Amino acid sequence: MDLNRITSFKSFRQKMGEMWKSIDFSRESVQDYLYVLAGALVQAFAMRLFLIPAQLVSGGISGAAQLINHYTNWPIGLMVFIGNVPLFILGWQHLGGPRFALRTALSIVAFSFFTDFLGLFLPAEGVVHDLVLNCLYGGVVLGVGLGLVYRGKGTSGGSDILGRILNERVGISISQAYLATDSAVILSAGFVFAWENALYALVVTYVSGLTAEMVLEGSNVFRTAMIITNRPKEVAERILYDMERGVTILEGRGGYTGAEREVLYCVVTRSEVSQIKSIVKAVDPNAFMVIGQAHEALGEGFRPLQ
Repeated sequence: MDLNRITSFKSFRQKMGEMWKSIDFSRESVQDYLYVLAGALVQAFAMRLFLIPAQLVSGGISGAAQLINHYTNWPIGLMVFIGNVPLFILGWQHLGGPRFALRTALSIVAFSFFTDFLGLFLPAEGVVHDLVLNCLYGGVVLGVGLGLVYRGKGTSGGSDILGRILNERVGISISQAYLATDSAVILSAGFVFAWENALYALVVTYVSGLTAEMVLEGSNVFRTAMIITNRPKEVAERILYDMERGVTILEGRGGYTGAEREVLYCVVTRSEVSQIKSIVKAVDPNAFMVIGQAHEALGEGFRPLQ
C-alpha cells in the first residue's frame, strides 16, 4: 500500500514537472494569459450584474451552479470550480495534457474566484430590474468575456471541455454538444425559476455566442471581388494604383468556350466596393464581376497576420 502511494506521488510530481516545463513565458504567451484573466473577470461581471440577479442561466456548469444556489445558497463560484474538476481531469486525459491544462485551469480558477469575490461588493439585485435589459446586456458582456478567453487560446471549462471531448471521441459536432448540454440546463431553469426566464436564457446564449465570435474574429466584414474581363491588365493597374489594393491574377478557362483567360481576385473593405465597381465599369463595361463576403482579412493592407 505504501509502495503504491509512493509510486502515485512520484507520477504526480513527474506530471507537474512536465506541466511546469511546458509553460511558455514568451511575450505572446503572457499576453494570452492576460486575455484569459480579463475574460474571466468580464464573465464574472456579467454573472453578478445581470444574469444572477435576473435568474437567467447561461447554460453549462455556471448555469447548473445557479440552479443549485437557488435551493442551497452555496457559493456559485465555488460550485463552478467543483463542477469543473471532473471535466478538467477528463480534458487532461483526452485533450492534450499540460498544453490543454494551464489556460483552462487559469480560466476556471479565475472565473470561480471573481464570481464569488465580486458578489461581496456588487449589489445583489443587479443594476436594472428589466428582464429584457438583463438578457441583452448580460449576453453581450458575457460574450465579450468568452471572446477574450478564446483570444487567449483558452476555454471557459464546463461545456467547452465536454463539447470538445464528445467531438473528438464520439464524433458529435461541437455545436451539437453545446446545444445538448446548455439546453438541458436551460430546460431545468424553466422548472426552477420560470419559463419566461428560460426563454430569455436562450437569447442570452445566442447573443453571447455572436458577441464572442465578434470579439474573437473582429467586427470588420470585408468584400472579395472576382473579376473576369477582356482587359485584365488595365483593370489590375487601376486597382493597384488608384485604390492601392493588391490583386491576384488567376489562370481560368471558360466552361463553355474552353478559352484561356485571366481572372482577377482582390479583397477590399465595404466602403471600397463602389469604387472597384466604378473602375471595372470604366475599363470594361462587359466584364463579369462577383462580390463575396469575407469575415476576416489578414496580411499586408489589413490586420497583421497573427
